Amino acid sequence: MTSPKTNLFARIRRSALRNRESAPPDEDESAHRVPDGRRVYAIGDIHGRLDLLETLHQKILDDAASNAQARRRVLIYLGDYVDRGPDSRAVVELLANNPLPGFDLIHLLGNHEWAMLEFLENREIAEAWFAYGGYATLVSYGVNPLPRPVPPEGRIAGLQNALRAALPADHFAFLMNLKLSHVEGDYLFVHAGIRPGIPLERQEPDDLTQIRYEFLESNVDHGKVVVHGHTITEEPEIRPNRIGIDTGAFASNRLTCLVLDGNRRSFLST
Repeated sequence: MTSPKTNLFARIRRSALRNRESAPPDEDESAHRVPDGRRVYAIGDIHGRLDLLETLHQKILDDAASNAQARRRVLIYLGDYVDRGPDSRAVVELLANNPLPGFDLIHLLGNHEWAMLEFLENREIAEAWFAYGGYATLVSYGVNPLPRPVPPEGRIAGLQNALRAALPADHFAFLMNLKLSHVEGDYLFVHAGIRPGIPLERQEPDDLTQIRYEFLESNVDHGKVVVHGHTITEEPEIRPNRIGIDTGAFASNRLTCLVLDGNRRSFLST
């Protein structure tokens, strides 16, 4: 039987696909800018797809080499590194160990990292986390999510303890130190979005990592162009007040990176 959460996710995706604009050009100009001499890259939701991440990293390195005039290169990961795909552990391992020397690396918190960390302390979140991809993360850390039949409470406690034991200290430190937001010039980078009408400095963590409709349907000027993931679209979605770059990598095989340089925008993709 399809769960209510699965139905909700499907409705969100259909709505996003209906409302998306046409595919963006390879390069576009905007009134908005990042600081001069800086080339900024932002990667959407990875969800355990190490293969796609490694491919996109190479595309970023190639792009940076062909744009050597940039004095500073910034790479921002928008969160959701774990769950759904097969290699959550390997993705965290790679990101925690500075995979691209010479880049300033910024790692943001996604709702899936939040759920994983919450599960380590709170068993009540277990079934919700499992329903939207947590099983895949457990398996990637060598935890069997379907042990011999035991009472439900005992099973959840066993999985919680097993993940605590399997999670390397540097992985835990990496996850605990993820940022909620980052600013580069006229752009604000977050995982999910912001609550319209609330000053940027007063945004709540729950909104930054989980908001959907109120943000996606808003046409107000947020003061910055918000670059986000979290909501799947077939192509990057460019609106006057936001740019969405979650192209559903775990299922579509398409991991997307936004590239900003001065007032120019372009995209790299697997």
